[in-house]
Amino acid sequence: MRLSLLLLLLGAWTIPGGLGDRAPLTATAPELDDEEKFSVHMPAHLRCDACRAVAYQMWQHLTKAEAKLPTLDSGGRSKLSESVYTDVLDRSCSQTWQDYGVGEVDQVKRLMGPGLRKGQEPSISVIIMGAPWPTRLSKTCFHYLGEFGEDQIYEAHQQGQGALEALLCGGPRGACSEEAPVTRAEL
Repeated sequence: MRLSLLLLLLGAWTIPGGLGDRAPLTATAPELDDEEKFSVHMPAHLRCDACRAVAYQMWQHLTKAEAKLPTLDSGGRSKLSESVYTDVLDRSCSQTWQDYGVGEVDQVKRLMGPGLRKGQEPSISVIIMGAPWPTRLSKTCFHYLGEFGEDQIYEAHQQGQGALEALLCGGPRGACSEEAPVTRAEL
């Protein structure tokens, strides 16, 4: 964790104009509460970001697997067999998830990593990576595999990245809805 923080902070020295005639850039690590540090579950306020990260990774893995196929369906897309997309989805959940961590954007803690950028990026930020985030993201991913099943997830993937994210994260009970439930097992 310290190495990640150090590398991100050292990155400030390479920002063009970052330390020239302007005030020096400063950044602090987000202060994590006990739930964020010690809970085995993804904290409720980060579940939407986690869902979006899982949807992105599933979409990426499936798209890469389809790109390797020589046959195309009538719409010009490659179609994976059930055994292949089941294996690909399992591998997407079993990956290391090391590129994800928690940082602060406008004084709000957010999960950060591939597929989660949106809006104006701060010129410098500190992201806390490593445990427990990879384990939580893997558990979240496997939760969605169990909840929706590989067939439904692959069907949504074939409709596009937005459809996959809508399936996993949208709807009235989805992780990105305003009224997402917190189940007893997650407490």
